[in-house]
Amino acid sequence: MNANRVKQILSSSADIEVKYNGASVWIDQLHEDGKTATVHLRGPLEERSNVEIHELVEE
Repeated sequence: MNANRVKQILSSSADIEVKYNGASVWIDQLHEDGKTATVHLRGPLEERSNVEIHELVEE
């Protein structure tokens, strides 16, 4: 995924499914470097991780 698509997903009101390593995640924010983002798993766990956006896949 690229930074422009991450920005579009963040500004969208639609429920857009994104996966990281096969797990469904929510994108919390795109970092200033434009290469990493903070995500957390969909569901009850709120643990956040910083990931490379090129590893995110839109389903």
